[in-house]
Amino acid sequence: MFAFSAENNTPQPPKGGVVLSLKAPFRELGVIGRTQKPHGIKGDLNIVFQKAEYADIDTEFYFLEIDGIPVPFFVEEFTFSNDTTARVKFADVDDEKIASRYKNLSVFLPYDIVSTVKIVDVSPWEFYIGYSIIDQAGNELGTITEVDEATINVLFLVEKDEEKLLVPATEDFIVAVDEINRRVEMNLPEGLFD
Repeated sequence: MFAFSAENNTPQPPKGGVVLSLKAPFRELGVIGRTQKPHGIKGDLNIVFQKAEYADIDTEFYFLEIDGIPVPFFVEEFTFSNDTTARVKFADVDDEKIASRYKNLSVFLPYDIVSTVKIVDVSPWEFYIGYSIIDQAGNELGTITEVDEATINVLFLVEKDEEKLLVPATEDFIVAVDEINRRVEMNLPEGLFD
């Protein structure tokens, strides 16, 4: 985690941490999951990985997206909860109050790390996990956190500010996809969420 100097607002390295260069473009990072609410009082965060294979990546750090900027967080402890969820203790995140600042954020790793992972059973809809959905009025509905393929109608689980929506994942509703800004523009039927 980086702290910012009050004098010149420049990033300061975490205590005892390694400084990573963030000069590489943001698009060189791949979304692998999302943080959830803190676990316990010691600053642990739950991370839900998009794929079990991403949870198996042995890494010393993850990037969290904070205000559109990838910020490295160094892993002190990592404990599996199940095959796609883990409890992670980051350096300098020492209590529940600090950890709560980092809930519901996208989790990234560099593509060169992610690309070494062999994925089994990839759904084309899972590509959109981590993307924001923008409706025809320009409103952001939230971020796609899961894809539900349990029924014939595939659904995006979209979350924003603790609110969850189910949005039909169909090409008929998708108007445009912005891969750089990770946005899906959709023309959704009126009354869908009533």
